[in-house]
Amino acid sequence: MTWRKLVNLSMFGITALCTLVTVSTLFFILGALIYHGATSLNWAFFTRLPVPVGETGGGMANAIVGTGKLLLLTILMGVPAGFIGGVYLSEFGGAAFSSVVRYTADLLNGAPSIVIGILAYALVVKRMGHFSTFAGGFALSLIVIPITLRSTEQFLRVVPQSLREGALALGASKWKAVVTVVIPAAMRGVLTGTILGVARVAGETAPLLFTAFGNPFWSAGWLHPTSALPMMVYTYGLAPYEDWHRQAWAAGLVLLVMMLIANIGARLVLSPRGAQSA
Repeated sequence: MTWRKLVNLSMFGITALCTLVTVSTLFFILGALIYHGATSLNWAFFTRLPVPVGETGGGMANAIVGTGKLLLLTILMGVPAGFIGGVYLSEFGGAAFSSVVRYTADLLNGAPSIVIGILAYALVVKRMGHFSTFAGGFALSLIVIPITLRSTEQFLRVVPQSLREGALALGASKWKAVVTVVIPAAMRGVLTGTILGVARVAGETAPLLFTAFGNPFWSAGWLHPTSALPMMVYTYGLAPYEDWHRQAWAAGLVLLVMMLIANIGARLVLSPRGAQSA
């Protein structure tokens, strides 16, 4: 009994230490971002354009709007494709073909984002002859598709088989049973996976360097280059100007807060109270 208690106490201490290290890392990053970047967060940061080199102040309004436009394109192009693919794999796909698609999706999930950026550059930028917001959204959607596909498939597979059989027994066709019974039952989980997938690509920089390219002004449209917060962090962080460094920290803080909000939203969707409201 003494040995068992010692082992139990040791394992409890190790797990508690690992938990403390994990939580401390998050709070350390958040604290560093707040310490270095909170002073640059003001109304001008959210409403003004970047100022020329040598001047202080300015903001990243164009980058904030550009990030929103890129994420909107990502949701419109990547989420439906991944969702429909996940439904097909879970409900209609054959064994051999589904295995190939799953393996391909897992490979894409593990592929470096810079490789996705090069692919989007070859498929979109070179054919169009210029960088654009559309090319950036296309690159990010390539990252979201396998994430959404696999999460959708996993959550649909969790739905009890009895629900499918009950719908079929009442006379519903296969596709109608999937649309009216299976998908609504798994919708909270699907939404959670989608939110987390979009939150992940919100901080991607490498694909945008090959596609959206960046723009110190307001983007003229969807087919013109645009700026984004991750690109501004990269550009300002490498610059030798102290004011740019402060704004890079501030942009990093905004990005982290966006991801925290997305994660909290996903938790609320999965919570029992969210289930009751749904």
